[in-house]
Amino acid sequence: MASIPFDTLKFVKTLEAAGIPASQAEAFSAAVRDSHESVDVATKRDLKELEVSLRHDIGDLRKEMKEQELRLTIKLGTIVVVALGAFTALSKWIV
Repeated sequence: MASIPFDTLKFVKTLEAAGIPASQAEAFSAAVRDSHESVDVATKRDLKELEVSLRHDIGDLRKEMKEQELRLTIKLGTIVVVALGAFTALSKWIV
C-alpha cells in the first residue's frame, strides 16, 4: 500500500494566508502529515494490481475446473463401459 502525498509547505502557506500564525500552521501541518503516515490506504494502482492478480487467478481456476470436468467425464465413461460389460457378461452367464 502507498502513503498519501502531502505538501506540508503548501499547507502551511495556505493556513498563513488565511490568517493562522506560522507556528500554529506548522503544528497543524505536522499533525496532518503524521496522521497520513499512520494510515494504510489502497491507491488506484494497488486496486488495479489486485484486479489483474484476481483475473489471473480466476483464469487459472477456470482452466483447472475444465481439466477436472474432463477427468470426471472420462471416469464416468469408464464406469459406464465397465458396468455395461459386467451386465453383458452376467446376462450371458445367467442365460
